Amino acid sequence: MKLNQLSVFLENKPGRLSEPCKILADAGINILTISLADTQQFGILRLIVKDWQKAKTLLEKAGCVVHVSEVVAVEVEDHPGGLEKVLKAIEKAKINVEYMYAFTFRQENKAIITFRFESPDAAIQLLSSQGFKIVESSELFKRV
Repeated sequence: MKLNQLSVFLENKPGRLSEPCKILADAGINILTISLADTQQFGILRLIVKDWQKAKTLLEKAGCVVHVSEVVAVEVEDHPGGLEKVLKAIEKAKINVEYMYAFTFRQENKAIITFRFESPDAAIQLLSSQGFKIVESSELFKRV
């Protein structure tokens, strides 16, 4: 139920963002979703790809610093208030959201949001018990 996410640490300089993307493209690895957070000196490029082990190896061979973490993909009703319903359930259970970002595609009339939870297993259990759909990697990777 959890997805492996790659976090690539990059200097905040022109051209650094395209390097990992080119490495993955040259290897035929498609990026399912991507997020970039930055500070003045560095950025964190977060990626979800189907073959994360191969991607991690290739990026590290090229000199990138890569960290693997577990995230959870949740279907969210794609209308005003849909995300708020999920967030209210999480907040009520006092589960911390460290960060989140969306996939660029939808499933039926649902958006898919990637969450990094402080306690992913507790979040999965809570959300599942309240009828929210946790999206399996096999469902997501059908699109690749």
